[in-house]
Amino acid sequence: MTRPRATFIYSPELEKIAYPDSCPFDTRRPGMVRKNVLSMGLLSGPDRREYPPRPATREEMERFHHPEYLEALRRAGEGRVERDAYRMGLNTLDCPVFAGVYEYSALAGGASIVGAELILEGETDVAFNPSGGFHHAMPRSASGFCYINDVVLAAMTLASAGKRVAILDVDVHHCDGVQHAFYARKDVLTVSLHESGHTLFPGTGFVDEIGTGEGEGYTVNIPLPVGTYDQVYWEAFDRAVVPLLTAYDPDVIMMELGMDALAGDPLAHLHLTNNVHADIIGRVLEFGKPVLATGGGGYHVENTVRGWALAWSVLCGSQVHDMGVGVGGVLLETTEWGGGLRDRVLLSDAGRRAQVDRAVHAAIDQVRTLIFPYHNLT
Repeated sequence: MTRPRATFIYSPELEKIAYPDSCPFDTRRPGMVRKNVLSMGLLSGPDRREYPPRPATREEMERFHHPEYLEALRRAGEGRVERDAYRMGLNTLDCPVFAGVYEYSALAGGASIVGAELILEGETDVAFNPSGGFHHAMPRSASGFCYINDVVLAAMTLASAGKRVAILDVDVHHCDGVQHAFYARKDVLTVSLHESGHTLFPGTGFVDEIGTGEGEGYTVNIPLPVGTYDQVYWEAFDRAVVPLLTAYDPDVIMMELGMDALAGDPLAHLHLTNNVHADIIGRVLEFGKPVLATGGGGYHVENTVRGWALAWSVLCGSQVHDMGVGVGGVLLETTEWGGGLRDRVLLSDAGRRAQVDRAVHAAIDQVRTLIFPYHNLT
């Protein structure tokens, strides 16, 4: 396969504004990823480049977000937290208000729009915005550390240009804001693999949420039990997602690459390694479609940074992620990464494995029963 033209979208301006220290969302992660991939030579060469974002305009944000909400968000960032702010999800534990929140959200959102524009202009085959992935934000409210839904805005940019879009979300949390945006549309296929809403925020994303109207059959949810591990996660992707992506045949594939599904994340309960993320990205690239990838969750910072560095290495067609023991520690200037970018293989809990397998297989079977007929699959 020919190495794709790959664009890493980044600005140091995104690190100048930070969530409060009490909030687990860390805006430094993309800069840390950039530093590491730069040290590995993964931002140089004729097929790789770094590209600056621009803030999303008010008009662009109003394609999804209500003007009243945007105005409340802007005022909150200036220290004017008014009576209706809490009703809109602002000034809460998961969506605190802080100086510059509006500007930060607009720039992170604009970065994903820029990625979509570069794809539409034929300037790149792959774009990665590690500062994006705010998939919980709703039209009139903030939620789950998310204020402006860049995934929705980028998908709308692509769809408004006549492109069929498939969104594959592997963040551990269900993409409720994205689902809300496209629930009644069939020009955007939304697929989410996530920890079940029975055990994790936002409590949505069950298999029977399949869309409505002409969008019926174009929302796909694969809820996963606590303890889900690489092998059975890959099985869910291979048996449920790959056939749907093949049948849908999108013009562009978007990926939300939250790394909070990795084992050890403090806010979730899955047992994955970054190997499954890398393998899924590799399989998505085999479709030969342009890919727009974003960051997302990931609250064990070092694991997230390594996972996104690995993701970028696959997205840009490098083989550095397969280098042997010792390479990571040298190139990445840390003894923690002595084995390179890929995680060590984890042994699943043998006592829970059969239970996990049953739950995941049931979800796969439900998706195949409920969704496949809409796409002429059996």
